[in-house]
Amino acid sequence: MPEQPAPPEVVALAGQRAEARAARDFGAADRLRDEILAAGWVVTDSPDGPVLTPRPPYDVLPDLRGLPDRTGEPDTHRATVSVVVDGWPDDVRTCLDALLAHSPDDVVVQVLDLGNADGAGDVLHGYAGERVREWHAAGTAAWRGGAVGWADARRALLRADTARLHVWCDLSTVLTGDAVTPLLDAIDAADDVVASGWRGVNVDVADEWRSFVDAGPGDVDAVLGYLMAMRRSVAVAADVPHPKARFYRNADMETCFALRAAQPGSRIVVPAGELPVRQDRHRGYHDTDPDYRDKESAKTYQRFLHRFRDRA
Repeated sequence: MPEQPAPPEVVALAGQRAEARAARDFGAADRLRDEILAAGWVVTDSPDGPVLTPRPPYDVLPDLRGLPDRTGEPDTHRATVSVVVDGWPDDVRTCLDALLAHSPDDVVVQVLDLGNADGAGDVLHGYAGERVREWHAAGTAAWRGGAVGWADARRALLRADTARLHVWCDLSTVLTGDAVTPLLDAIDAADDVVASGWRGVNVDVADEWRSFVDAGPGDVDAVLGYLMAMRRSVAVAADVPHPKARFYRNADMETCFALRAAQPGSRIVVPAGELPVRQDRHRGYHDTDPDYRDKESAKTYQRFLHRFRDRA
């Protein structure tokens, strides 16, 4: 059945909230948002004005500030795998099914849904339980035309975590076996290892740091964010990823260098052997507006060069 439109009184409240936001009366805007929520609707902002959708059967945070900040809390378990959901419900099922089937039982999966795009948040809710922690925020991802940047989401998930090791997993990354344990073991094997990942890269010094080249197992300059693990304490100290990283591309390399800078003399490694992982269509690259993708990627790389170029 087609979705019923919001009743006139709720539409009126959304209009009042838009006026309050335009007047920068954010206290009134928040109160109106709560009234709308109490009436059974969720309001989100778009370039065309407020959008009203029926309230789902789970809590929706108005923004990422609603996630807890647990950075000062002690470690409670070995590892958390964190996933950002920005739509693509079939990808959510594939990624989470694989994580639950192939990661150790003591690994927590923490997922942040941005705006329930295409009903992906509803799919996530079906997985919520002892091993899967769900967060839902009303904002839409910046790479889909919204206001929530890639770093905003990743930083919120890091700060909500209490694991000793924090793992990034992209929706396009599909485990075909336990690829998480080798990453965790690689970090635990030596105190000077701050991160490990599925795919490594090295700076192309001959190209004057303007590019990276693929690297095999062992010590690497950086690992890609498709699947990478890091020490939570070091990540918090390094304040990663950089808050201005609106898009993922190059931000994973920037993060790796920041981790190494936060613990001088530290290393990043790729485990030996072929990890049981496949990559499906990477939506962040192939389904993002090329102009936005290239503009934001260039900004991040220039920032990376400004901070780290030619450093030993």
